[in-house]
Amino acid sequence: MEKILVTAPEYDKAAAFFETLEDFQCVRVPEQETELAAAIRREQARYVIIGVVKYTGPLYDALTAGGVIARFGVGHDGVDKKQAARRGIRCTNTPGVLDSSVAECAAGMLLLAARHFADTVADNRRGVWAPRIGTELAGKTLAIVGCGHIGSRLAAIAKNGFGMTICGFDITAPRDESCYDRFSMDFAEAVRGAQFLSLHIPDLPATRDFLNAEKLAALAPGAWVINTARGTVVDEDALYDAAASGRIGGAVLDVFRQEPYRPAPSGKDLRTLPNVLMTPHIGSSTAEACRRMAEAAVANIRHARDGRDDAMTIVS
Repeated sequence: MEKILVTAPEYDKAAAFFETLEDFQCVRVPEQETELAAAIRREQARYVIIGVVKYTGPLYDALTAGGVIARFGVGHDGVDKKQAARRGIRCTNTPGVLDSSVAECAAGMLLLAARHFADTVADNRRGVWAPRIGTELAGKTLAIVGCGHIGSRLAAIAKNGFGMTICGFDITAPRDESCYDRFSMDFAEAVRGAQFLSLHIPDLPATRDFLNAEKLAALAPGAWVINTARGTVVDEDALYDAAASGRIGGAVLDVFRQEPYRPAPSGKDLRTLPNVLMTPHIGSSTAEACRRMAEAAVANIRHARDGRDDAMTIVS
């Protein structure tokens, strides 16, 4: 039986699925690149399922032409697609399977920002009874940057569930215009008057440090930033300055430039700010989404085995 090597964190997220496959044997392997490459050679494997770790060289040297690097998730910035293509290796991802989980996570982060849940829970753990006054989401304005599947799913939740006004920003028209009360391709116009901003754009050269000091200055005073997209789309130093100065209300972040999180070389540590709440990249970490990602990753590999490249979700 042919083997699929699955990096340990991804294997553990959907072990029940991987262990029941009848046409492949899934093998749990280290995610560190040198050890992963060694496992590929040892097992003579053509297929590997990986997570968010950045792979720069040994992985592509270990796989043979016709192999597949299947990303367990949507973002594929950790994969060197050009290097893979030169070696005849196809790279895939699993779009669409985690839209609800990430959108629900972002919606929960809106509530964290509005109602001081993190602070009051921490107070109670210390035996401190200190009610705090929050704000209702109903009637407030949410600006969504990136109006694709996830952004539009959040727009529907916030509009129809919380009663918020939704403003969209993107370089193309939104997928579902019914979710948005207004839309603009001009950032300053899109965020005008918004009390909350949620990021849903991919990591691309054009989006690195997208939310920089200039764009943060365009936000309404006291606005909150939500990021469940990619850490690289935020200038973390600029965000630190805006949050520390009180220029913005704060931020709730699930993704970071370095994961696990490490402060920027400047030493500006977001963890030290009381108005910055941080979670360890859990946006897609639901049992349902993990199962769907595993199924989609294996489906891509099956298509490759069967010579059906047209059915694969190939990224380049």
